[in-house]
Amino acid sequence: MILILLGPPGAGKGTQCERLVDRYNIVQLSTGEMLRSAVAAGTEMGVKAKEVMDRGELVSDEIVVAIIADRLDEPDCSNGCILDGFPRTVAQAEALDVMLNEKDLVLDCVICIKADEQALFARIEQRAAETGGARSDDNAETLKKRLGVYHEQTAPIKPYYAAKGLLNTVDGMKEIDEVSESIFAILDK
Repeated sequence: MILILLGPPGAGKGTQCERLVDRYNIVQLSTGEMLRSAVAAGTEMGVKAKEVMDRGELVSDEIVVAIIADRLDEPDCSNGCILDGFPRTVAQAEALDVMLNEKDLVLDCVICIKADEQALFARIEQRAAETGGARSDDNAETLKKRLGVYHEQTAPIKPYYAAKGLLNTVDGMKEIDEVSESIFAILDK
């Protein structure tokens, strides 16, 4: 099973990823983590990524897709994965389709966790209070910026996946267990 979890920052994607990993014995592939690992391992794509990052530039879609392609070949991905943080743009979604097709793999499902933005601000403030501000991105200004990026870059991939019949939406404002059950119901069909 290969799936993508979408949703605005603070919608609960991380929590739901953990539950999906446990229930379906799949791995969560974070593009940021994969980039850091490829750089640390000195892989061909990791070396290319490091050169780009050292210049302070964004790593190209081509490099990110190649790193994901390499990661999908590892044994722990045999049951599938959740793509976390990728794709973020329609161009990335298209590149992902090509790569999966070349590997004879299919994207099974895209789940969008829908959330009320005013409630997200309250959620971030509560999380910051509970953790004593342990996460540097737990503040209203950062959330506002991240929401802007989400609406500008990531939200446009929803129609792309809807047109392919892959997009499913769940209400992220429900209790955590209810959100999980909604996602499980979609995936267990």
